[in-house]
Amino acid sequence: MQRGDRMQLRVRDLTLDYDERTLEFRVTQSDGTVWETDPCAPPRLVFPEEEIPFRSARSIVTTRVKNGVGEGIRTEFRGFPGLDPSYAFATILQIDETSGDLSFSWIPLCEVGRLPERVFWPAPFVFAEPSDQWYTLLTQRQGMLIPNTWRTDLKPLAFDGLFLTAGSYMPWFAQVKERSGYLAISTTPWDAGCRAEHRGEVPGTKVCQYLLPSLGRMRYPRILRMTFRENCTYTDLCKVYRQYVKEEGRLRTLREKAAENPAVEELIRCSFVHMGIKTYVRPDSDAYDPKNPEKNNHLTGFAERDQEIQALHAAGAGKIYLHLDGWAQPGYDNCHPDYYPVCQEAGGEEGLKALIRDLHQRGDLVGLHDQYRDFYRAAASYRDEDACMRQDGSIFTHSRWAGGPQGYLCASFAKNFVRRNFTRLFEGGIHPDCAYLDVFTCNDADECFNPEHPMTRRECLAYRAGCFSWLTAHGILPSSEEVSDWSIPSLVFCHYAPYEFMMDAPGTPREGIPVPLFNLVYHDCIIEPWMMDRVREDDDYMLYALLAGGAPYLRRDAAYPNIDGAFAGIPMGEAEMAARANLVSTFYQRIAMEELVSHELVDGDPQLQRSVFSDGSSVTVDFRKERYEIRDSGT
Repeated sequence: MQRGDRMQLRVRDLTLDYDERTLEFRVTQSDGTVWETDPCAPPRLVFPEEEIPFRSARSIVTTRVKNGVGEGIRTEFRGFPGLDPSYAFATILQIDETSGDLSFSWIPLCEVGRLPERVFWPAPFVFAEPSDQWYTLLTQRQGMLIPNTWRTDLKPLAFDGLFLTAGSYMPWFAQVKERSGYLAISTTPWDAGCRAEHRGEVPGTKVCQYLLPSLGRMRYPRILRMTFRENCTYTDLCKVYRQYVKEEGRLRTLREKAAENPAVEELIRCSFVHMGIKTYVRPDSDAYDPKNPEKNNHLTGFAERDQEIQALHAAGAGKIYLHLDGWAQPGYDNCHPDYYPVCQEAGGEEGLKALIRDLHQRGDLVGLHDQYRDFYRAAASYRDEDACMRQDGSIFTHSRWAGGPQGYLCASFAKNFVRRNFTRLFEGGIHPDCAYLDVFTCNDADECFNPEHPMTRRECLAYRAGCFSWLTAHGILPSSEEVSDWSIPSLVFCHYAPYEFMMDAPGTPREGIPVPLFNLVYHDCIIEPWMMDRVREDDDYMLYALLAGGAPYLRRDAAYPNIDGAFAGIPMGEAEMAARANLVSTFYQRIAMEELVSHELVDGDPQLQRSVFSDGSSVTVDFRKERYEIRDSGT
C-alpha cells in the first residue's frame, strides 16, 4: 500500500477511517456521532531531550488484517531519525466482531539503542464543543466529571495520572457528547497512565493514554480498548467497566469476603476513629520544626486512648473501629519495617493488650498502622541491597516523613517482614482485628533494577496483594490508604476513598463535578470510611458520605496537619459527632453489601444529586440547602 492511502473498516455498529499519511483516524457510531483524533497531539515517542512523532519514521507500512474475531489495520514503523536503524514497533487498530469494541495495540518489535521514556498512543480525540452536555470522566480518586464549559483549570493529575494510583483508581477514562460516548479501558495498565488537559478559558478537554517502559524497555504489547455506546450516561459507562472486571474474574464482593471472615460484617457496623500514640520527628526529617521543637514529639498512653473511646460511647457513639497510629516504640512513621517493640512509655505490651481487651468487651474492633514500603535508614534491618534500585544503580532517598532518610523496600521482601512482625505480635498475645498497610493502594507501584531481585510494577502490585492475603489467612482484615482497582480481590477496607477536591484546602475552586465513579463499579466490594467534617458553613462532607454509600468517620486525628485532606473544619462536640456518625452508619449498614446501581445529577443540576442502591434504597442530596432525603425500598 502506498503512503497517503486511506483505509476504512465497517464492523457491526462502527466505521473506522484511517489515514496512513497523517496517522489520524475517525470513528463513526451508527447514530452518526463522530470521533476524530486531534492533529495537534499526534502519537509520539518521548525522550528527555526531544519528542519524535510516529509519522517521522522513514518506513511506515500499513496492511489490513483479519482474524477469527475481528478486522483491523496494522502499521509497522521503522527508521526513525536519531534512533538505531533496527528500532521498530507496530500498532494495530482492530474492531471485535462480537462486541464491536475498538482496540488499540502498541507492540514493540525491536528495542535497541536509545529508547523512549514515554509513548503517547493513541492520539486524543478532538473534544471542544462549548457545551456542558459534552463531558470527560476521570477516575482520579473517587471520580470527577468535567463539562467542556467548566471554568476551573485542571491541575496535573495526582501521581502523573498513573493508572492504579490515587491519580487514577481505575485504568480508564471516558468522554460523552450529549448522550453518545466511549469508555477507554487499559487492559494492560501496570505501566501506563492518563494525561488530561482542561483550561477554564477554552472549552473542551483533551485526554489520552501514555505508556511507560518496564525495567527500561516496553517489553510487551500494550492495549487500550474502547467501547462506544449510544444514549448513555456516566452510570452506564461505569457498568460497562463493572462487567469487564466481572469477566476478568476480579470482582470480589464484601459478601464473598465476609464468607471468608465474618468480622467483615462487624466492621460494617462500626464508626471509624483514627488516633495516635507516639509521635517522634527525627531532626534529620523534612517534617522537623526547629523553631518549635515542642511540636515535634508527643505521647498519649494506651489507657488514655481507652478512656477517650469510652467517652465517645458515653456521648452516644455506637460500635467503633479504632485505627491506632504510632503504637510501637520508634513512633509514627519511624524505623519501618522494624516496628517493634510496643511503645513502653505508652504502657507497653500489657497496655496495648488491655486496650484491645477493653475494646472487645464493648464490642469494638481495633487495627494497627504499619508500613512496608518506606524503608527507613534508621531501621536495624535497613540495607541498600534490599531497597528498590534505579536503572543507574542508585537508591532513591528522601526525608519527607517523621522517620527521616529512607528508601523504598523492594516489595519482593515485604511479605517476609509482614510475617516476621505479626508473628512477634501473636507470640506476645496481641492479635488485632485489622491491619493497615500504609500507601500500598495510593502510591505508584515500584520498579527494582537490582539483578538479585528485579521487580516490575506488575510484580510489585502482586507482592503487595500477597501481604493482604497473608493477613487474611491469619484472620486479620487488611486495609490500606486508599482504594485501587488491582487491590479489590484482596482488600477489605481503606483509610478513605475521597474526591480530589477533599484533598485541597476548603474553598479551593473545584476542577470538576464530583461523581462516585469508583463506587458505581465497586461499592459492594470494599468498605470506605468517609470524612464527616463540616469544613465550612456551606460545605458538609457528611452529605458526600451518604451519596457515596460510605461508612462514617467519628473522629480522625491527622498524623500530619494540612495535607491529605487534614484541614481544620468547624468544631463539633462529641455528642454531635456521634449523632452524625450514627445517622450515616445506620444507612451504611443497610446498603454496604448492595451495588450502587445509579448516580445522577437530577435534571442535570450538580447541586442536586441522587444515588440508588440495588436493594431499592436511595439518597437525594440538595447541596444548596444542605438537605438530604433517604428512602428505603418500600418508600
